[in-house]
Amino acid sequence: MQVLRKLLFPISLIYGIIVFLRNRLYDVGIFSSTSFTTKTICVGNLSVGGTGKTPMIELLVRTLSDNHEVAILSRGYKRKSQGFLLSDDKTSVENLGDEPFQLKSKFPKVAVAVDVDRRNGIHQLEKMVDPDVILLDDAFQHRKVKPEFSILLTAYDSLFTKDWYLPTGDLRDSKREANRAEVIVVTKCPSNLSQSEKSKVLLSIKPKSHQKVFFSYLVYNTDLKGAEISLESLKDKKVTLVTGIANPAPLENFLKSYGIVFDHLRFNDHHFFTPTEIENLKRKDTILTTEKDYVRLRSKIPNLHYIEVKHEFLFGENELFKEELKQFMSKNS
Repeated sequence: MQVLRKLLFPISLIYGIIVFLRNRLYDVGIFSSTSFTTKTICVGNLSVGGTGKTPMIELLVRTLSDNHEVAILSRGYKRKSQGFLLSDDKTSVENLGDEPFQLKSKFPKVAVAVDVDRRNGIHQLEKMVDPDVILLDDAFQHRKVKPEFSILLTAYDSLFTKDWYLPTGDLRDSKREANRAEVIVVTKCPSNLSQSEKSKVLLSIKPKSHQKVFFSYLVYNTDLKGAEISLESLKDKKVTLVTGIANPAPLENFLKSYGIVFDHLRFNDHHFFTPTEIENLKRKDTILTTEKDYVRLRSKIPNLHYIEVKHEFLFGENELFKEELKQFMSKNS
């Protein structure tokens, strides 16, 4: 696969030129970006693959929802519905998409909507919900909307600064677009990241004067959901790990470090399981999966458990991050 990606280098050059020209047309105003009266916070990345966008949205909801009316707008990738859809208690995972459905299940009082057209989605939410703030999930490269506050995520082991354009690399946008972010979060760091390693990353990113950089690691909840048991109780069981996420490596590493022995059935990101796959999974003794996969499987598979994950900030930065959000919300639009 790596050899093939290198052979496709000429295509990545063409892709990079197209990306540059597109961004340049927005920069000079030939393509227009729309601003909104409702506060908007964009969460996204420059590369394809998992950087922890959904756990970051969850963190923002937990931080903001006590004092503000929060709404979430997502594309709803691979959903079976079309156009704008505001979820309710009857909306299915197939029509909403797995990640928005996960968010709605976890935060039932928060308005969760999907629309490929982000501008229309924001207009509809302003009209139907009138929230204090709209969280734009995976929208950093969608420049038709000009968010007031942008959070750019980049994974510690695959920094955007060391990446290259698709298909040779994983970049879907230009590295220089990182300058549009107010906050950069380096996710999936080792929990024991040293100050010297932090300094090396900062030298690689070279943040601008207006930018704050935070470092986070993933924390897995050892009290499993789906059925209330502990991860400890799985040590003597025959476990099958089922994942349909972009990068399951951190979860794999955590389970191995915890002493869980498992077979891993790995599927593509946002995978919707076929009837044959479901029947195969039903024959497994104990299935452990991610929360995103659980929302697609929960009514179909017995002995199904999922493990929650969240971001925690290193170097005592939890309160500093919350203070950034508080300052943004206190500003007049």
